[in-house]
Amino acid sequence: MVDVVTSLNEAIRRRGPWSLPNLLTYGRIVAIPALVALLFWPWDDWARWTALGIYVVAAVTDYLDGWLARSWGQQSAIGRMLDPIADKLLVCALLLMLVHTETIKGWAIWAAIVILCREILVSGLREFLAELKVSVPVSKVAKYKTTAQLFALGFLVAGPAGDKVLPYNTQIGIVMLWIAALLTIYTGWDYLNSGIRYLVEEDERAS
Repeated sequence: MVDVVTSLNEAIRRRGPWSLPNLLTYGRIVAIPALVALLFWPWDDWARWTALGIYVVAAVTDYLDGWLARSWGQQSAIGRMLDPIADKLLVCALLLMLVHTETIKGWAIWAAIVILCREILVSGLREFLAELKVSVPVSKVAKYKTTAQLFALGFLVAGPAGDKVLPYNTQIGIVMLWIAALLTIYTGWDYLNSGIRYLVEEDERAS
C-alpha cells in the first residue's frame, strides 16, 4: 500500500513528456491499432466486446488526461498538441473500420463522411490560425457533438454483439451518429465562419 501511494505521489509530481496525463494520452494512441485489429473480426462477439472495453477506457482517459493536467498543474505543450490529435485519430480510425465492417452502411456512411471532413477542416483551420496566434474556443455545441459522437461510436463498436444484449443497439448508434453529424455541420460552419471573419478583418487592416 505504501508503494502504491509513493508511486502515485511520484506521478503527481512528475512533469514534462512523462507526466501521468501525457501517459494517458499516449495510451489512447496505442489503443488505436488494437481497436483496428479487433474490428478485423467484426462478427466474433469476443472481438466486439474486447474492442468496446478498450474504447470505453480510451474515452475515459480522454476526460481524465485534461482534468488531471489542470488539477495537478501538469499542462504541457506536448499534451496540448497530442490530446486533440489522439482524439481525431481514434474517431477517424473507428469510423473507417465501422464502414469496413458494414456496421455503418448505406446512407449512414454520409454521416461518417461529414464527421471525417469536419475533423480535417477544423484541424487545418486551427493549425492555420495558430500560426497567426489566434485561438478558436470550443463551444458548448461542440461539446454536445463530442458527447453524441462518443456514445454513437460506443454503440456501433458493440455492433451485432450488442444487438444480442440490447435490441436495436446498432440502430441506436446510427441515430446518434446522425445527431453527431448534424451538430458537426453546425460547429464546423461556426469554426469556419469565425476563421473567415478574422481573415477578412486582417485583410481590411492590411489594406
